[in-house]
Amino acid sequence: MAKKGKRLLNAREGLDANKNYSLEEAVGLLKARAKAKFDETIEISMNLGVDPRHADQNVRGVVDLPHGTGKSVRVAVFARGAKAEEATAAGADVVGAEDLAERVQAGDMPFDRVIATPDMMPIVGKLGRVLGPRGLMPNPKLGTVTPDVKTAIQAAKGGQVQFRVEKAGIVHAGVGKASFDEAKLVDNVRAFVGAINRAKPSGAKGTFIKKVALSSTMGPGIVIEVGSLSAPA
Repeated sequence: MAKKGKRLLNAREGLDANKNYSLEEAVGLLKARAKAKFDETIEISMNLGVDPRHADQNVRGVVDLPHGTGKSVRVAVFARGAKAEEATAAGADVVGAEDLAERVQAGDMPFDRVIATPDMMPIVGKLGRVLGPRGLMPNPKLGTVTPDVKTAIQAAKGGQVQFRVEKAGIVHAGVGKASFDEAKLVDNVRAFVGAINRAKPSGAKGTFIKKVALSSTMGPGIVIEVGSLSAPA
């Protein structure tokens, strides 16, 4: 069994491993225990009652967090002509067409999100084996294949989070930073959970959200009482 570090042991002090905490309690406890020298990310992990091996039980989508993620997102845009100029003006970090595809094929990928205009998809489609495993492949359902590159770039840089259920039925994402006010973190978590609920697939049976936990980058996981994840009436 791996030995637990002193930092983690100290962070777990005072936590009840058998208790499900309210969302507000958990956020306060995480912020108090985020003692790293950098601004730790607050992450959510959700165990869903789905089997992603079945097409009608896949969970995927995007959500705009009301207070952003606190993370700087680097955006690449596949576009030509006026759309390329629009992307550059909107703050895209990398813009190109065939030249950008060559960079990607060579493993040069200094970006966290990829957006493409529809006419670029014949080029981008050939990069599926490179972009797909990294979760970077543009998708019209996620708003990353669009002629409106300006809006897509603003969304990506403004706190939009993509999510997709993994093989074990787990969805996880960063929902803010430890430096955020507690109220902002609570808002972001509830926005994320709301998006997951709206993405509930037709094939999901029984309990959809089975277990939810929050953690900071260097801190312990805290199990959340599912009922507290809904906004008060």
